[in-house]
Amino acid sequence: MSESSYRGDAFHKLTYLVIDDFENFRLSLRQMLRACGADRIELVGNAEQAIKYCTYNHVDVVLCDYNLGEGKNGQQVLEELRHKNLLRRSSLFLMVTAETSKQMVMGARENQPDGYLTKPINRALLEQRLITLIDQRKALLPINREIDRENYPEAISLCLQALPRNPRHKTWLLKTLGDLYFRLGDLSHAAKVFDDVLQQRELSWARLGRSQVLLANRSHDQAVANLKQLIDTHPDYMEAYDLLADGLRQQGKLSEAQRVLEQATVQSPNALLRQKQLAEVAEANQDIGTAADAWRRTVSLGTHSIHDSADHYLALGQSLSELSEDEDSGQSVEHATEALEILGSMEKRFADQPAVSLRSRIVQCRVLFGQGQHREAEALQSSLKAEFDSNPLIDPDISLDYAKTLFRIGSDGDAKDLLGRLAEEHSNEAELLKRIEALLDEPVGFRQKLKARNLTRDGIKAFEAGDLAAAAAAFTEALAVVPNHTSVNLNLVQVLLKIYEADPTSREPLEQCRARLDRLQGLPEQHRQHRRYIALSQKLKGLTA
Repeated sequence: MSESSYRGDAFHKLTYLVIDDFENFRLSLRQMLRACGADRIELVGNAEQAIKYCTYNHVDVVLCDYNLGEGKNGQQVLEELRHKNLLRRSSLFLMVTAETSKQMVMGARENQPDGYLTKPINRALLEQRLITLIDQRKALLPINREIDRENYPEAISLCLQALPRNPRHKTWLLKTLGDLYFRLGDLSHAAKVFDDVLQQRELSWARLGRSQVLLANRSHDQAVANLKQLIDTHPDYMEAYDLLADGLRQQGKLSEAQRVLEQATVQSPNALLRQKQLAEVAEANQDIGTAADAWRRTVSLGTHSIHDSADHYLALGQSLSELSEDEDSGQSVEHATEALEILGSMEKRFADQPAVSLRSRIVQCRVLFGQGQHREAEALQSSLKAEFDSNPLIDPDISLDYAKTLFRIGSDGDAKDLLGRLAEEHSNEAELLKRIEALLDEPVGFRQKLKARNLTRDGIKAFEAGDLAAAAAAFTEALAVVPNHTSVNLNLVQVLLKIYEADPTSREPLEQCRARLDRLQGLPEQHRQHRRYIALSQKLKGLTA
């Protein structure tokens, strides 16, 4: 068979989808594909048509423009096709664009297209690029078919058979082999594949794979060191940032994980899931300003994304609500206004989701109260109370947020009752109980939480250094911010008992201890500090008998 007839035959067997908002370009691409030997070619003008077509038809080759006018762009088309598994591994996706900015390329690359074509395109360029990819597709089709079927052992067997007889695709085969071993949990074989590659040559994907194995084996320090080295060498390798942030989170180094994600979002700002991860880590670090910025970008990127969610709008509204309570920032009103606007947008955009309105009103209530609009807040609270009273099966996350609002508007008793019922109903859910305890301890804004935590750290340092007076002063100041914080109350009791033991002539420390322990009466048995509370109560009783 001649080369031209081979190429024509290769093109003829496949199905094609051309996605472009300009009809003339669609027709031009179809003409070029036909000249190469293709005849099963579908043309569509926008993202929605493309996704609908792929839902009901198998496509071998997708040629998609990056800029598609209103709605989704090419990156978001690829993102949705991958997310919904509408493209087989054997299918080819080529991004076609006149734009070559780093931001576009990095964003598109996050979803791993098989190649790029830069406009203007001629037949020779199109044919050359496609025939290389089609040849590879044909050679690796049996392996990809088994991976699509999730028959990983057979796919591994086929990779091993292909390695000695298919040297052209050795890199792809080794990478796939390592990934397949890892998917199956066969970490020793995965590590051997990656180590063998790294002994021959330093390749980014092999270093990343080796780091994944190290993390899975809980060798955190070595994995983190490997990933830092990889990023230093290849600062555009985005997968390394994500894995490094994950490794640092597993080590409890949340501040460092946040810095890594901030660096990554500068390199590639259009990755929605990474922006979301940054927002969540910043929240854990009580960096609410950074969290709000990342949630804003998450919401914006979600406008045409398969990953769009009411949760993103709600998280942004909650972050802005926190910021609106910070009167020192000078932007309290602006943050409150933005919070109400984003919550209103959420209600309209996700009107078909029953819980959205309830979740929105819970946050709106505390925003309005914080801005002095007490009448409006009270009206909302009345409707919320009626809804919670009539529906005892409301989601625990929503109940926690409602308790936060109750604390904010001064209904501490109602908040504690709600949290008490929640703890009783979910007594076997350790993570939820921790969140309930945290809210009971610190039902305040993030600035106050940070202040109380810093004072508590100062008190612990002073106590460890033997400076009991300084420790008592720090814990007392912290309790002025979070008066019901169980651990801080017990810390102060412990210090006061030490002070009394050092100088029993004054009974004042014991009276203060009694007042602090009385504040913790009714502490549930499942609370992590309950044993300590009982022990200190008994010690005080012995000293006052």
